[in-house]
Amino acid sequence: MNASTQHYTDILIIGSGVAGLSAALRLAPFHQVTILSKSNLSEGASYYAQGGIAAVFDDTDSIESHVEDTLIAGAGICQKEAVEFIASNAKHCVQWLIDQGVLFDTEITESGETQYHLTREGGHSHRRILHHADATGKEVETTLVDLAIAHPNIHIKERYNAVDLILSNPANSSRILGAYVWNRQKEQVETIRAKTVVLATGGAAKVYQYTTNPDISSGDGIAMAWRAGCRVANLEFNQFHPTCLFHPQARNFLLTEALRGEGAYLKRPDGSRFMPDYDERCELAPRDIVARAIDHEMKRLGADCMYLDISHKPDDFIKNHFPTIYAKLMTLGLDLTKEPIPIVPAAHYTCGGVIVDKMGMTDITNLYAIGEVSYTGLHGANRMASNSLLECLVYGWSAAENINKTIKQIDEIPYLPEWDESRVHNSDEQVVIQHNWHELRLFMWDYMGIVRTTKRLERALRRIHLLQQEIHDYYANFRISNNLLELRNLVQVAELMVRCALERKESRGLHYTLDYPDPSPNSGPTVLIPE
Repeated sequence: MNASTQHYTDILIIGSGVAGLSAALRLAPFHQVTILSKSNLSEGASYYAQGGIAAVFDDTDSIESHVEDTLIAGAGICQKEAVEFIASNAKHCVQWLIDQGVLFDTEITESGETQYHLTREGGHSHRRILHHADATGKEVETTLVDLAIAHPNIHIKERYNAVDLILSNPANSSRILGAYVWNRQKEQVETIRAKTVVLATGGAAKVYQYTTNPDISSGDGIAMAWRAGCRVANLEFNQFHPTCLFHPQARNFLLTEALRGEGAYLKRPDGSRFMPDYDERCELAPRDIVARAIDHEMKRLGADCMYLDISHKPDDFIKNHFPTIYAKLMTLGLDLTKEPIPIVPAAHYTCGGVIVDKMGMTDITNLYAIGEVSYTGLHGANRMASNSLLECLVYGWSAAENINKTIKQIDEIPYLPEWDESRVHNSDEQVVIQHNWHELRLFMWDYMGIVRTTKRLERALRRIHLLQQEIHDYYANFRISNNLLELRNLVQVAELMVRCALERKESRGLHYTLDYPDPSPNSGPTVLIPE
């Protein structure tokens, strides 16, 4: 046995976004924590979140209103108990961030007092979004990264992919023992033993050709948990952000919903507004409605894009509220203060995931899933803006609380079997992986996109099954690589997404099918159970 490839930690956290880092910082005063990061520590969807974090900080607002808005945006299938749990724990979790040094924008009231500047986004009936200009995720993520790097009990492994979870009895998924991980620098598989494992790997938007997400959002945690025996739910609900910049040099640059919250209009190429034709809330309708409206207008007119226009607002207002977006667009020759900006919808958020309880616990003992990888019941059929970072924070807190209570009863994990590479060899067919990768993302966009049909979904599933067989054969014979691991996971999650979509015989929220255009009177979450 090569001891250098076997590591031990109390808690292994797979993922280094806001969910993983907040849990790590809450656990580190008491335990040894290892954080696995697939790329650089701060690289992930959290870092690129522009809008903010929803929480009730205004006396005219209420937790009940936050709950009601979330339930409406979720199109009737949120789990109300989970929504209430998250909304009622929002303020103290955001206050914890403030205590860690996160700076949210403030303003001076007429009476001369300083208060947080709260913005409003689609689906919210009040201003309740705390933000740091238009780069909230960057402010939160970099603050937590600095704290994690400085903490003596947090051990960071960058450029590591998790390969698979290790269970005490794989036949009945009894309890977690650790994980096999791929060290990308050394190009070898290592073993990490841990009393508790936390999946904080984010979503799976990279399964689509067009996405606002960074490259690492490849559904790893969902796929690993499914292979280990965990149930998943609601993976048919893939949120498409309505306003991604349409430009060849910035294909995944997001134009925050806060632009519409502060008065931006959506317009056709001829300059006319179209959202009043679709919903009385106009540009502030929930994302599923806005994305479908844009998609319909593009198809109806044969247009490559629609336009987002806030140029009617004062220049200083735009530059002060959206400095990051303004600066980025100027580098591309676009002036947010003077002209409409070309936009298209793009895959943005995975509303379903691994089923967990209020503590973030999955079906496997001592295995947790927090953040976008999980299904808590908060989002229902459509995630309301700025509830995502909030969910990360609340479950980072609740999971850490439960781990701190229970980890003392867990025995130290003995040495585990090493990864067996004795029968595999290096591949000279990387082009096969790249071809499969592009094929998957293209047909998922075409067949499992904003508008679906049963025939398209069935076609996608047949293609997925062919890819799965190819990948299985490839995986069995060749040494693993980053691209092979991500492709294996994305194809698995694509299958789960399509199976969920085929089971839902209605249109609801983010799932819109021409074969069943109306909502069903008796609807709930779509749950898949491993065989």
